[in-house]
Amino acid sequence: MKQYQYLLFDIDDTLLDFQATEKMSLQLLFEQEQLLLTPEIEKHYRSFNQSLWRSFEEGKITRDTLLNTRFATFLKEYGKVVDGAFMEKSYRSFLEQGHHLMDGALDLISRLADQYELYVVTNGVSKTQDRRLRDSGLHPLFKKVFVSEDTGFQKPMKEFFDYVFARIPDFSPDKALIIGDSLLADMAGGKQAGMDTCWINPEKKPDDIHVMPTYEIRHLNELYKIIGREER
Repeated sequence: MKQYQYLLFDIDDTLLDFQATEKMSLQLLFEQEQLLLTPEIEKHYRSFNQSLWRSFEEGKITRDTLLNTRFATFLKEYGKVVDGAFMEKSYRSFLEQGHHLMDGALDLISRLADQYELYVVTNGVSKTQDRRLRDSGLHPLFKKVFVSEDTGFQKPMKEFFDYVFARIPDFSPDKALIIGDSLLADMAGGKQAGMDTCWINPEKKPDDIHVMPTYEIRHLNELYKIIGREER
C-alpha cells in the first residue's frame, strides 16, 4: 500500500455538499427576484451552470464572464431580462451562508489532520470558499487553502498546480493524492501534475474522458482503506 504525505482536497461535492447549498441559494434568489423556481427550471439551471464551469475549466471563458452573465443568459431563455451582475452578487451572499457538510467529512478531516499534510485546492471565489470552510469547521484543519481566484489559474491548468506545489515546503507529487469529484479539474489536472488521484463518484458516472483515476470511491469513508487507516 502506497504511503502518502500530502492529501489535497477539492471542496464542492467532495467535503461540502454544494448541491444542497446551491438548492438553498437558488430558492432564496428566486424568491428575492419574485421568480418561480420549478423543479424543471432548477434542473435546467444546474445543467447550464455545470456546462459553464466546464468551459471555465477548459479555459474557454473567464471566471468573471461566467459569474456576471450566467443568470442573465439563463433567464433570457424564459423571457426574463435581469441584471446578471446584481443577481450574482445576491446569489453569492446566499452561497456564503451554505456550509452543508458531506457525510463523514468533518470526522475524516479531523482524524487525518495530525497524520498528513492537508491542503484545499478549489476553483471558485475566494471570499465564498473561505467563509464556507470556516463556518463548517474545516478551515483550521488544513495547512493552506488554494483557490483559483487567488492563484490566477484554475484546475486543471498546469500553472495552478505549479503555483500550489511551489508553496508547499519540500513538496513531492509522488507522495501526494488529490481527492475530488471532477474528472477534468481534479483527476485530469492531478494526473497531469504527477499525482495519484481519487475520484469521488457517488452516482457511478462513467469516465467519459478516459482519465482512469488511480482510485474511485462512492463515499468519503472509503478513503480510509486507500491510505491504510481504520474507519471508526
